Amino acid sequence: VQLQASGGGLVQAGGSLRLSCAASGHTSRYAMGWFRQAPGKEREFVGSISWNSGSTYYQDSLKGRFTISRDNAANTVYLQMNSLKPEDTAVYYCAARSGLYTYTVMSNFKNYAYWGQGTLVTVSS
Repeated sequence: VQLQASGGGLVQAGGSLRLSCAASGHTSRYAMGWFRQAPGKEREFVGSISWNSGSTYYQDSLKGRFTISRDNAANTVYLQMNSLKPEDTAVYYCAARSGLYTYTVMSNFKNYAYWGQGTLVTVSS
């Protein structure tokens, strides 16, 4: 499984971006997660989506602004980010895992088997 994240860029505060994560290989049965890492900070959980889109989890502070969706036919997962703030500036990573789907499992980056290369999002004030 290979993952390719894209869609990052420079945006003004209050703006929106949609990140994409294109997967090669059979990923339709994999749950997908998004993480981000700001300079000097640890990688943090953004959100996740189950393989059939039946369940999503989000970091509490991002609920209402970020939305994850997926198109299994296109092997692509999306992260829609609205009302962006300067503190959202980070490298965003997508990741995939199979197996148990719970918040505790999905929110821990150590539980993912596959990672994309990351895409930089910069939000200017």
